[in-house]
Amino acid sequence: MKLSKRLQQVEQIVETGYDHIWDCCCDHGQLGAALLKTQIAKQAITPAQIHFVDIVPELMDTVASNVKRFLPNTESLWQTHCLDVALLPLDLYQGKHLIIIAGVGGDLMMHFIDAIHQQYPTLELDFILCPVHHQFALRQQLIEFNFGLKQEVLIKENNRFYEILYVTSSQHKGANISPIGDQIWHASSVAQAEIIQQYLTKTLSHYQRIAQGTPEQVEPIIQAYKTVQIN
Repeated sequence: MKLSKRLQQVEQIVETGYDHIWDCCCDHGQLGAALLKTQIAKQAITPAQIHFVDIVPELMDTVASNVKRFLPNTESLWQTHCLDVALLPLDLYQGKHLIIIAGVGGDLMMHFIDAIHQQYPTLELDFILCPVHHQFALRQQLIEFNFGLKQEVLIKENNRFYEILYVTSSQHKGANISPIGDQIWHASSVAQAEIIQQYLTKTLSHYQRIAQGTPEQVEPIIQAYKTVQIN
């Protein structure tokens, strides 16, 4: 099955060199399967182990069945884990980890990252995060944890906007994370500039509506977004 535009973008920014890639809540394992297929096509000498993670047993059974069907003879390259993303057993697997979390809200994503960060405070981890909402709060958390930014992308799919954050728990290996974003406001085309302007307008409108009830909480956020310059 063809990946959504959002997951295609995630797939494109995944760097090489990982020993383990954790596909968490990413549209029924489609992203992990695509990454596995890419490694096979490129005949990677040391392919990453793909870990499919979801808390729903039936979903994990379906993922395992589909991968066996469409990517036969790859059983040594992937595993399924029916568990809460907050409980990833990273210490059981040596090497470099990439954790991809998409398709959930920023509040739940923050819970996952907090739990993982507390359990493995000294482990160097990379994350690709694509929250459905609460992007500002998520960025604030990443800043508090001293994460570093590797890349950030803004896309529009089915009239919804998504920020994709590629970050690392090793601050010195990435740039500073902005609470409102930096790279996402840089347009590479006229079409992208239009998307960025639409997203900025929508974001400001969202916080201005909230400000009608709790202005003291969101006014600083509104002022921060008003400083954005699209270039």
